[in-house]
Amino acid sequence: MHNKQFIPFSEVKNKKALVVDSAHANGIMLSHWKGSLRLAGTEGDTSAAIVLSAMRLNLPELDLPYVTANHFDIDGFVGVWALLNPKLALEHDELLRQTALIGDFRELDLNHPLAGEALKLVCWINAKERELFYKPFEADDMEEKEAAQCVQKFRYFLREFGQVLQDPDWERGAWEDEVGGVLLGYRDMYKPETKLTRKPEIGLVIIDTPHPLHYYALFSRTQGFDMVLSCYEGNKYELEYKYTTWVDITSRPTLPRLSMKPLADRLNALETSGRRWTYENVTETGPILRLDGDKLTRSETYANPTEREIYASSIPPETLKQEVISYYTEAYQNITPKYNWTWKEVKELNR
Repeated sequence: MHNKQFIPFSEVKNKKALVVDSAHANGIMLSHWKGSLRLAGTEGDTSAAIVLSAMRLNLPELDLPYVTANHFDIDGFVGVWALLNPKLALEHDELLRQTALIGDFRELDLNHPLAGEALKLVCWINAKERELFYKPFEADDMEEKEAAQCVQKFRYFLREFGQVLQDPDWERGAWEDEVGGVLLGYRDMYKPETKLTRKPEIGLVIIDTPHPLHYYALFSRTQGFDMVLSCYEGNKYELEYKYTTWVDITSRPTLPRLSMKPLADRLNALETSGRRWTYENVTETGPILRLDGDKLTRSETYANPTEREIYASSIPPETLKQEVISYYTEAYQNITPKYNWTWKEVKELNR
């Protein structure tokens, strides 16, 4: 088996490589992206889980000298790091799977025995990424785009991660503020004033909670659902599709994403605050419907709800909820959940 080396994504056209959480014709793809051909036996919801499963099976397709990815995020990074550090990765297999899951899907479950340690790793990466580089999606506005810019992130984290993995408390100063905020929000999700309404037939969970929370807390009770309607005090709302429907997950079938435009039109007909309901395209990683969302950058949309202003609507909560439920109930009435929706199928449904 070759010793492996990380290379920039631009070099894949000349060097056949293992392509993690990305796609390229000259690579062996280890990715949960829609349309990625999966190696036999490598089921997993995250790209890192696919990598670790392939490593466990010692698949011959892994015997390539180069590893790459076209962007930096926690899931993709964990997969790349694992391929470059196979012995240590397999020793920490389940911890790495939890790290990727929290980082990518934002579903923190503290009932899992390793979730607390994984949260430290995720928040350490978040903190160092902000401190030393740039936030996710900020490369959109830079001269050099993400595929080129992310190389500097990979080089830093590939060098530093192993030590933090084995002793997260060594870097407590970097992660403790964010971890503390997440844990406070997690506690809020279980207080009496937080109420959940689940609509499994349309994949929706409605969260009534007093104020915006960190995503890792907010999504901690949304496992098995792909849409989240957050309702905060003062008639403040956000509806979003989770990242679970941008990729192909293997743990359960899903419904396809449907355009939020007709719903936005219905809400705008009711809205008298002077603000407009806006929506993002279903091909965005986590499209949001909200008031004046078109004033946010992609980086601000990806950031936690606590980091952006959410405006008060004139629409009462029960009316807003009923509009959302009735729209998706009607829209999904002839659609059955399944595995592996293609973007072509999603676009045809929306057409």
